[in-house]
Amino acid sequence: MAENMTRQGRGRRTLLERESELSAVDLALTELCGDPAEDPAGPRAGGVIAFAGPGGAGKTALLGEVRRRAAARGCTVLSARAGEQEQGVAFHVVRQLFQPVLAATGEETHRRILGGWYDIVAPAVGLVVSADGGSPDPHGVRDGLDWLVTRFAVQQAPVVMILDDAHWADAESLDWLTRFAPRAVDLPMLLAVGYRPEELSADSAALRGLTERQGSRPRLLAPLTPGAVGRIVREVLGAEADESFCRECWAVTGGNPFEVLELTAKVRERDLKPQSVNLAHLRELVSTAKESGLNDRLNRLGTSAVRLAWAVAVLGSEATPALAAEVAGLSTTDTAELILRLADARIFAPPRPVPAERPLEFLHPLIATAVYRAIPGALRVAMHGSAAATVLSAGRGSGAAGRHLLELHPEADPWVVRHLRAAAREYLRAGAPDTARRCLARALREPPSLQERPAVLYELGCAAQLSEPAVTVNHLRAALEEPALGPELRESVTYRLA
Repeated sequence: MAENMTRQGRGRRTLLERESELSAVDLALTELCGDPAEDPAGPRAGGVIAFAGPGGAGKTALLGEVRRRAAARGCTVLSARAGEQEQGVAFHVVRQLFQPVLAATGEETHRRILGGWYDIVAPAVGLVVSADGGSPDPHGVRDGLDWLVTRFAVQQAPVVMILDDAHWADAESLDWLTRFAPRAVDLPMLLAVGYRPEELSADSAALRGLTERQGSRPRLLAPLTPGAVGRIVREVLGAEADESFCRECWAVTGGNPFEVLELTAKVRERDLKPQSVNLAHLRELVSTAKESGLNDRLNRLGTSAVRLAWAVAVLGSEATPALAAEVAGLSTTDTAELILRLADARIFAPPRPVPAERPLEFLHPLIATAVYRAIPGALRVAMHGSAAATVLSAGRGSGAAGRHLLELHPEADPWVVRHLRAAAREYLRAGAPDTARRCLARALREPPSLQERPAVLYELGCAAQLSEPAVTVNHLRAALEEPALGPELRESVTYRLA
């Protein structure tokens, strides 16, 4: 109960001065759901609404409110959150959106839902399919996803699809989403997106056009005004906080909601009276926090807490308590206690008791980024190696281990080559040849043994065939020149080259 009240309190504070955005949400939901007082059945019109702003501006809080209001209106809600560590995992966002829907049913139902698209789309949404299947054309996978979402939107209408931190979305999911988004206006579906404009990569730049194609622009979240910051300061620290102290809190945070909340929490921890006589102490507190505040806060919790936080940062969305404990080298009992301590220190988000194996999350993506970057370089590489072995032991497959293996230094390790090749096969089966090529190119740099090198070159050439035929030719010719090339593989290479 206390945890829920804390979440609600933080949510209210981060939604201060967001009346314009919330009005736009209500209008979009009314257009989507219709007005029950006039016509319960409709009309229904979908579209796209996007919120843009720097880290900590309140995008996640707004999207959480979209979820709450959509559920209250009886909408079917699909949601995903892209992660900085998962940008190279093909269809990571797509799987977050649809796996909760598909997890409650069996293969027979999946085949009924996907129909003739099953063999093409199933690997992309994370369903297990026969390893004997071919590699679908990425355009075919996109068409299959379009068909799946269109059918779902019609059958489960009205539907609200939410994507947070879209600037970190994997290229395959983002490519599908930006192409599909214009169709939302013709479906009973609202697509709500949040992203940081300053972190858009070349692949994610198309996000800027998502709403513009619908006749509007992304809603840029403005910093909080001095008055709003003063309300937060007085709510957290007491009504006796004077005006000069509140205004200084606004000045040093730039009105960023997350930074304001973090600053007030630090002031309360230090038992600093919110009065003008303490302005110098406030500035010193802010300076210290910006330099090493998070690391100091983490280090004060002890070595075990640091290792657990690092393990969660490395694992990303795979960071269940069990996997994080394995990577950190901790017992289950110690991990459970440390999770609570890290949450109390505002490093982890408050843990949710059900289900017990729900992935651990940092309180904010800014914290996750800072923790990951604080890991010493050599140790971070070693932890990715441990994470790869851990997810493989947990039965999550080479595809899940692939992003960790890409972070390792080449050491001519046959185990790394084997699993990178297996990961590439999984990605090809899902219709993600570019991600498969990254895995195979890295396997080639390991390097593989002389006996295995021709096969890696052949697979690398096959992965590039649809997008870069000239590259395919180069790799296949290189494979033909390998002294260890066997007769059967030589025939396959020659046939493919011809």
